[in-house]
Amino acid sequence: MLEPRFVRENPDAVRAMLSRRGTKVDLDRFLALDTELREIQRRRDDTRAEQKQLAKQVPSLEGDERSAAMAKSKELGQSIKPMGKRIQELEAEFKTLHLAIPNMLDDEVPPGLAESDNVELRTWGDKPSFDFDIRDHLDLCEGLDLLDMKRAARVAGSRTYFLRGDLVLLELAVLRYALDLIASRGYLPLAPPFIVNRSAMEGTGYLPFGADQAYECARDDGFLIGTSEVPITSLHGGELLSEDDLPRRYAGYSACFRREAGAAGKDTRGLYRVHQFMKVEQVVFCHNDERESRQLHEEILANAEDVLQGLRLPYRVIALCGGDIGRSSAFTYDIETWMPGRDNYGETHSASRYYEYQARRLGIRYRPKGGGKPLICHTLNNTVVASPRILVAILENNQRADGSVQVPEVLVPFMGKEVLARAK
Repeated sequence: MLEPRFVRENPDAVRAMLSRRGTKVDLDRFLALDTELREIQRRRDDTRAEQKQLAKQVPSLEGDERSAAMAKSKELGQSIKPMGKRIQELEAEFKTLHLAIPNMLDDEVPPGLAESDNVELRTWGDKPSFDFDIRDHLDLCEGLDLLDMKRAARVAGSRTYFLRGDLVLLELAVLRYALDLIASRGYLPLAPPFIVNRSAMEGTGYLPFGADQAYECARDDGFLIGTSEVPITSLHGGELLSEDDLPRRYAGYSACFRREAGAAGKDTRGLYRVHQFMKVEQVVFCHNDERESRQLHEEILANAEDVLQGLRLPYRVIALCGGDIGRSSAFTYDIETWMPGRDNYGETHSASRYYEYQARRLGIRYRPKGGGKPLICHTLNNTVVASPRILVAILENNQRADGSVQVPEVLVPFMGKEVLARAK
């Protein structure tokens, strides 16, 4: 979250950020609450101090003076109680509005409010050309008997799936390839919990912002994770880290669950937009240093690009505009991979830097070696690979005229075969 003092001292900058995002927050009410809360807290503290001073004087007083002092102390104590109740009321409303204020945007975030305003920064790889009528991934899977969505819908509802046979192995292969690559670069693999509590969701900014996309386990006041970013970023919540341990690099391997509320049309065909998926995620904690955050942002982006280049999948990198960026992020790159069945690129990765925003909400700090007050960490995250969406790109870009699929060379050692073909 943003520091209240920053909001108080820079209301015009915060309003400008809200405008760039196309987001509405009652900032006037937040500022009014901030003023009233600080004033009543000051009065309560002054009253407590006065009562404490009287309590020290009482033993040395006698007669009417002692009685008067005791009566005054009682009166002060009775006035503190309603102030405490009012503070609780104000703090509840203040917290709700405070959590709803998005992160400040970096200056280089492109202007605009819609996906069409995102800016393409670069492309990599040549789009494949085919001398036959191409199939999309759903048709390829049907021909190879690799997928069963009809029975999955009967068992679990729409946008669910059973991967079958070699497609299960292909998913495991690409996840392991990505995990091995990132681990070789100093990222510690973690298999986190798939259910987290409310504080982890709030701390990472997925509440209140992402409530419509989350699966809530109401009976346990828990939530299924939409990304391992949530439990791993929360891993050090409330901790005071050693500066020598920064930056900390983690690679989360987990199942993920999202409602995909509002999704419709072509995106809902096949495996592109589903409710459950597997993902390897990068999460980084670093010093409270904007330059370091930016350098690490480029590092995690390069890691994801290297995975796609190893798979020989064409892609493009885009910068998200103010209206399309996540509300916790200060700047986000998306990577979109070419998917012939869509005749377009499809999002496969998202890399964000948050600066203090998440760590402040979670209370993650470190103590500088040179002394001084603890500083709030910076956090970043990015997808390494997510399946089954990456399978869409692998299948469609590597299809052959007979309906079989060439396995990317880097995955052959994991698969033990070079081609996916229908069993005879």
